Amino acid sequence: MPNLESAKKRVRSSARKAKVNKANKLKLKSAMKKALCDGSTKSDKLAAIVALDRAVSKGIIHKNNASRKKSRIALQINNLS
Repeated sequence: MPNLESAKKRVRSSARKAKVNKANKLKLKSAMKKALCDGSTKSDKLAAIVALDRAVSKGIIHKNNASRKKSRIALQINNLS
């Protein structure tokens, strides 16, 4: 347990940020699962790309990771048409 007031505040704020990050990561995971399943539509795939961009801007995943996933989704979109 922290003893200093600033350390106690740090514990509270980091727990709050962890909760927000976890929620955002779960939104991203569900969007990716929906986009990569067999019956997904083009709009599902585009929503996943938007979710990836949002995750990068919030610092949840690395931009190269998002770029790789967006590339794979783009290949699937091209194969649909």
